[in-house]
Amino acid sequence: MARGPKKHLKRVAAPKHWMLDKLTGVFAPRPSTGPHKLRECLPLIIFLRNRLKYALTGDEVKKICMQRFIKIDGKVRTDITYPAGFMDVISIEKTGEHFRLIYDVKGRFTVHRITAEEAKYKLCKVRKIFVGTKGIPHLVTHDARTIRYPDPLIKTNDTVQIDLETGKITEFIKFDTGNVCMVTGGANLGRVGVIINRRDILALSMWFTSRIPLATPLLPGCPTSLWSARVTSRGSPCPVERVSASPLQRRETRDWQPSRAAA
Repeated sequence: MARGPKKHLKRVAAPKHWMLDKLTGVFAPRPSTGPHKLRECLPLIIFLRNRLKYALTGDEVKKICMQRFIKIDGKVRTDITYPAGFMDVISIEKTGEHFRLIYDVKGRFTVHRITAEEAKYKLCKVRKIFVGTKGIPHLVTHDARTIRYPDPLIKTNDTVQIDLETGKITEFIKFDTGNVCMVTGGANLGRVGVIINRRDILALSMWFTSRIPLATPLLPGCPTSLWSARVTSRGSPCPVERVSASPLQRRETRDWQPSRAAA
């Protein structure tokens, strides 16, 4: 009979987007409990050892973290298996580098370098809004932040810009038609497109789904659930152009045929 939480993770059972080879070992680092789920995060040890190549072994990663060199969202993290997730800001003060975890077009976390000014904020999706004790309104984001007294205009599924130093909301973007969003789950993970409509359907316990076109203008829209769509900007075509210029999008555009699209 099992007692307590699971503490191990087999390497073959690890998320595919971690890109771990099967023959290096039997086990993979199991993420600690935190703001992101196991299948939606990237442990700090994999980011430092496998992505940045700043360490060769897990022991070296631990020595780096215990010297308090690594910050996530402005806070020092010494846990080598801390789960970093979408839009998290990872800072290394000793080298002066800042990174933001975002998805590439293949649905994998990519090493995206940002400036010191960009590292001062992050975008969070609003998961829930409720009224707590004594009638105080609360807002819960996708990274488990709870903010009191939010703007009354902010609704569920909107995106808020949070100042990492103060933890307060500085700006928000509505989940409206015409805004640019990124898909963070499902078969279209990593896609960036413009919201063209919102269609409500009844499917088990999921009531809403949003239809989002692909970044390539020649391709038809790809549907995704409301839970997986996260608004990133107000109708700016810049993110779409950046993604459509990738080799994957160019290959899809080259293989596109009008007869198939019409069918």
